Amino acid sequence: MSDRDYLVRATALDERVRAFALNATEVVRTLQERHGTYPAVSAALGRTAMGALLLSAASLKEEDQSLSVEVRGDGPVGRIIVTANGRGEVRGLVGNPHAHAESVRPGKLNVAGVVGTGGYLSVTKNLGMRDTYQGTVELQSGEIGEDLAYYLARSEQTASAVGIGVFVVPDGTVDAAGGYLVQLLPGLDDDEISAIERRISALPHPTALIREGTTPEQVLERIFPEGFTVLDRYPVRFHCPCSRERFERAIVSLGEAEVARIIEEEKEEFTEVVCHFCNEAYRFTPDEMREILQAAS
Repeated sequence: MSDRDYLVRATALDERVRAFALNATEVVRTLQERHGTYPAVSAALGRTAMGALLLSAASLKEEDQSLSVEVRGDGPVGRIIVTANGRGEVRGLVGNPHAHAESVRPGKLNVAGVVGTGGYLSVTKNLGMRDTYQGTVELQSGEIGEDLAYYLARSEQTASAVGIGVFVVPDGTVDAAGGYLVQLLPGLDDDEISAIERRISALPHPTALIREGTTPEQVLERIFPEGFTVLDRYPVRFHCPCSRERFERAIVSLGEAEVARIIEEEKEEFTEVVCHFCNEAYRFTPDEMREILQAAS
């Protein structure tokens, strides 16, 4: 985990504004390396991951609570799913990591081109209770940030500004990734809202700020020059909780007949199962699979 990768949670204007900013360069770089994504897909997956981290910071109260963001557009990337928790851990998967769309202009990746502009964005919160909360909105642009802001306005009735970006260099490496979320709460007057909007509009692109060395705190300083209060600052990182033991339990759940069929049909030295979130592969020999079933019974 990089020391640069962290999220800041803050309030401003007598707690009438909530603000969050993060640098997640190493997180998005790891996602790109794990999934071998092409540049526009790296940006789409990275923006979704950062959106999930920002939403988690805004809405999760406990470390073991989690939320998932699913983007399902009509573009060639297919489905994007990202899960983040209250510890600042995030993982994600993408339907087609090698989707491509011509750049909007030199240096501007066509994220909407791979995501699509028709479809939906869905947020599911697991708060450790019996029921989960889910909100779904239609995609507005396929750029992810605007779609997340629309979700917050429609599903959570919170006026929000979301700025997230991923900078990919020509060889496909993620060079910078970060952004911010600003939520306007009741009690602000029109002049205060206009001032915040002007400052956000004047901000350089999030990746330009990161590449200049701007920290999350310094991003918030530019939005709130009159000052803000930091509530929390914590690291963010890629993390997948998959393990060999989890896949052993999955083998048990298949049942003896299905496992026997797999062993008979594949006739291989081992059966390989791969986690779609992190691409970690786990191998089980036929004898190991039989032993797992025997131990379970």
